[in-house]
Amino acid sequence: MTASETKRAVTEDAIQQIIQSVCDEKLICQLGETRLPDRAKIADLKSKLRRLLFPGFFGERELTQEEIPTRVRALIEESAEALHTQILAVLRYAHELGLDVVAGENPDDDDTLAARLTQRFFDELAELRRMIALDVQAAYDGDPAAEHTDEIVLCYPGISAICSHRIAHALYRMGVPLLPRIVQELAHSETGIDIHPGCTIGESFFIDHGGAVVIGETAIIGNEVRMYQGVTLGAKSFEADERGRLVRSKKKRHPTIGDRVTIYAGAIILGGDTVIGDDCVVSGSVFITESVPAGHIVRHPKPELVLRQSDGDRGQGRVETEAGG
Repeated sequence: MTASETKRAVTEDAIQQIIQSVCDEKLICQLGETRLPDRAKIADLKSKLRRLLFPGFFGERELTQEEIPTRVRALIEESAEALHTQILAVLRYAHELGLDVVAGENPDDDDTLAARLTQRFFDELAELRRMIALDVQAAYDGDPAAEHTDEIVLCYPGISAICSHRIAHALYRMGVPLLPRIVQELAHSETGIDIHPGCTIGESFFIDHGGAVVIGETAIIGNEVRMYQGVTLGAKSFEADERGRLVRSKKKRHPTIGDRVTIYAGAIILGGDTVIGDDCVVSGSVFITESVPAGHIVRHPKPELVLRQSDGDRGQGRVETEAGG
């Protein structure tokens, strides 16, 4: 069947139903002049910032010391223009919806405010690069499989995720609406690591392997923390109003993790009042809803090993182990 034949195969009745659905289901359809931010352009902005954070690794290659001032200046100008455009878009979008934006700022026109927020972001970029360099070193120091820090930058999803988070968190702290969440969700789609832009993460943070890690909005993570795949820093429960709808507040709902803590694969730590003290080790697959004092190891009771012969291999000397009671 050709494309034109396929087009003719769609019935007029189906076309009318879809048109009616678009008109009726306003929750998933934007009508009128509301200026939504452009997800594709934000992805391009994220790519520009990555080139600036890791010059020579992404984008133009063969960068020399003599070329750094010219190349970096050009990257800053290009990235700043793109960031200003997207901040302006989300500010206009938020105002059209009647949302409060950028607490503590004077009610300037959106363009002036976008320019000031763009300047603030680039004022912080050198510090972001310092933090990301520490994250790269922590990943190299924490993974014996890594042969060079270049491998960390080019290959490790944990570095990609924390890099995006540090960008998103800077914008979040400035009160920029929606844009930080889009930046974070682009990284989530790429890496499988879900870090809310609101959470606070200290220096030298390392996520090894990475898939299915979830870190909630109000989580606080200290310095030199190492985390493995499948870890959740989540909320115990959610407040609801009299109609059962979730109450949206900035109340602390997620755990606090101290310095030099290691959290192994599959561990779940819940609650805004849960604090894991400095120098703790949290073993894999544990479920924690209470605070842990500094310097402790949290683990399940050691399983009893039960030895038996496999039924299919009786007489052949094969032995299997089971984890028992």
